Parts: sequence; structure tokens; C-alpha cells
Amino acid sequence: MRKIEKEMLEAIKSAEDWRQANTEVAIYNSFRVYFADIYLHDNHIAEVICRMGMDDEVRVNVKTLQDYPTRTTMSRLRALGVNVYQSKNVVYLNEEAVSDVA
Repeated sequence: MRKIEKEMLEAIKSAEDWRQANTEVAIYNSFRVYFADIYLHDNHIAEVICRMGMDDEVRVNVKTLQDYPTRTTMSRLRALGVNVYQSKNVVYLNEEAVSDVA
């Protein structure tokens, strides 16, 4: 995992807005829950929902993944625990094809 991804995860865990190079975390608080929007090159790639005492839920912005199926996008998503990969020029999210890279 890259240093920037570790810092991204720490910002999410700490519920703090953060920006480094091409990656940004924007935090929105609510009662007993906060949301972390994750951006790469100002494109929303995912939302992390953090609830008190529960596992975090990651929601991938599939449209952005389809539009920008880059190694960096997939690396940031994998750092969030998302099952995303590319095989034979096709991007897969949770074992389902979402984009043809060719």
C-alpha cells in the first residue's frame, strides 16, 4: 500500500478532511455516523459510511470507475478494501465486469 493511501485511510479513521496531491477525503458528519467522500483528480470514486460500533461500508462510484478505469483509481479502491481488478482489458468490481479498457 502506498504512503498516500495510508494517509487517506488515517484521515477516514480520524474523520478529518484531508488532501494530498491527487487524492482528497471530504468528511460529512451526522448523528452517530459520518460519511467520507473520496476523490481522485477531483472525481468522486467512493463513499465510506462510518457508523459507531459497526464495520465501515464502502460504496464505489461505478460511473467514475467506468470512465476512469486507471491503475491509480483501482489502487485507491483496493486500499479501501474493495475487490477491484483488471483482467484481459476488462475491469471487475466484486467479480462483475464494469468496464472494457481497450
